[in-house]
Amino acid sequence: MAGIKRNHDGERSSSSPFMPMFEQFRNELDEHHDRRERIIKASRDITALSKKIIFALQRVRHLSSPIPSSVISETSKHQITITTLFTSLTTDLQGLNSWRYQRQISPGIQEYIEAVSFSHYLQHQTLMTYPEAASSVPGGIQPTEDDYVLGLFDLVGELMRFAITAMATSGTLPGSSTLESSNSEMDIDKDSSTPQRNILTDLRALRTHFEALDTTSSTTANSTLGRDVEKKMEVMKTCVEKVENSVYGMIIRGRERPKGWMPDLASGEGREPVESY
Repeated sequence: MAGIKRNHDGERSSSSPFMPMFEQFRNELDEHHDRRERIIKASRDITALSKKIIFALQRVRHLSSPIPSSVISETSKHQITITTLFTSLTTDLQGLNSWRYQRQISPGIQEYIEAVSFSHYLQHQTLMTYPEAASSVPGGIQPTEDDYVLGLFDLVGELMRFAITAMATSGTLPGSSTLESSNSEMDIDKDSSTPQRNILTDLRALRTHFEALDTTSSTTANSTLGRDVEKKMEVMKTCVEKVENSVYGMIIRGRERPKGWMPDLASGEGREPVESY
């Protein structure tokens, strides 16, 4: 039979002097796990809402023009909810906790940056800078440079989907004055002193800059960018190649069709499947 623990006066001791210390440890761990779960849940909700914003923006068909009011009315309600979610995490991501839980909030931030940079590109046909992307994140939460770059990697996929959808429905490449004026004329037939900026040239420029990234150094190898860049790099290259192949096909088919030909969307003839990723 186990003996009864007593103090120096012979009285029965009801607790250990170490118990308060371990109870404090328990409370800190419980608080950590609760905070971590809150951040993970909010990040997933932000990711889902950001995807809904992107899906709505995919209905836009022209670059360098205001977003239609019907799309704005749909995306604004999602934006309000995202702002509420980010604001609810402000106290949980202060000080060292912003780095401690960076892996938990990063997916939501990346998806949100993808959504706002896609909207910015549709309106201005320019890339959103890091300060602009950082200031767009609500709640005073500061995204890292890795979040920004990985969000732009994902943006390439949405630009690919936007370009191929526009070509399949209208027969033109968004942002291209050459191809929009005549499908039977290639860039080589035009004056090379006047460069033509379209979504394909922008995608090629992004690919060039992404391929120039050095993610092999010791400072980035174990970062979020270093862990995810290899997979995202392959997806990015595939997306750009899909747009290139679609443009090549559109130019070749344009030479074989009468000027002004358009697919018969009412009957369904002439439609081609829209590639996705």
